[in-house]
Amino acid sequence: MESAEAELSDSRSEEDGAAPCSGLPPPEQSAATMEDCLAKKMEITVSEAEKRTGRNAVNMQETYTAYLIETRAVESQSEGQCAPVDSLWRRYSEFELLRNYLSVTYPHIVVPPLPEKRADFVWHKLSADNMDPDFVERRRIGLENFLLRVASHPVLCQEKIFYSFLTQEGGWKEMVNETGFQLKADSRLKALNATFRVKNPDKRFTELKHYSDELQSVISHLLRVRARVADRLYGVYKVHGNYGRVFSEWSAIEKEMGDGLQSAGHHMDVYAASIDDILEEEEHYADQLKEYLFYAEALRDFVKSAWADIERFKEQKNHDLKEALISYAVMQISMCKKGIQVWTNAKECFSKM
Repeated sequence: MESAEAELSDSRSEEDGAAPCSGLPPPEQSAATMEDCLAKKMEITVSEAEKRTGRNAVNMQETYTAYLIETRAVESQSEGQCAPVDSLWRRYSEFELLRNYLSVTYPHIVVPPLPEKRADFVWHKLSADNMDPDFVERRRIGLENFLLRVASHPVLCQEKIFYSFLTQEGGWKEMVNETGFQLKADSRLKALNATFRVKNPDKRFTELKHYSDELQSVISHLLRVRARVADRLYGVYKVHGNYGRVFSEWSAIEKEMGDGLQSAGHHMDVYAASIDDILEEEEHYADQLKEYLFYAEALRDFVKSAWADIERFKEQKNHDLKEALISYAVMQISMCKKGIQVWTNAKECFSKM
């Protein structure tokens, strides 16, 4: 771990002894290449989540979820040997603090978004409770993805506050607050209000803001449609259980046809039960779309401050959404094939009567 830390450079500069306030690297220092990124030097996982109870800032008892971050250096290892794993626990609110710090410190970058704090765009069978185990597990995956995206970014990966987030459990929040980033956030807000009072804003600002609004709108609509489809699909599959019950009841009064009816009923019951696993898997594809719903919000912030990272974002967005939609389509094809096979089996059962 020490070897990885030694190679990190602080991309923030200090002026007149004040806390670092600029996310831009010095002119002579270019952004890190992909080989230099922290993601290439350190394995990063959010391996588990744990429900805890404690006291908040106003000394009131609260229940929250903590996430275990595990890291391991991958460089300077002897052949055939693995470096030890370091681990620490973080709350979701600490992930929020990290992202807020990065957004304020690096206004020229589209900072990767966090997964949703509470479930949204859910269909009826899913719980909107942020303590629900299935939701916590999906959020764990999203938090790991957030860390990996930051660790892969050519500028953000060099940020010492980020490295400390991964490796230093005690005193990390105090370290962030000592940077004075919140004062900078307040001054940025004032400047932002002044910007929006301009009568003739830059066309590039308005066009990109329009794009981020439209992207958020279409993905939101897609997620709502997907939730409705999931509701109806769940109902269709479960209704097949009624076939199973009827065929089983019918088999009890038929001697020659009984075995065939009983077998057909069994196939229907299996088909009805399979929808739970299918929709649970599908939820992960929805989470990939949600990530870009939140990326649209991050893009709005980016529009207000800088343009430097936009081409990287577009390429990443096109690739990720293409892969997510193709995977979703492949899964739907598989579901349809399974339905055809079930009814083919049922036909054979009926033919043997």
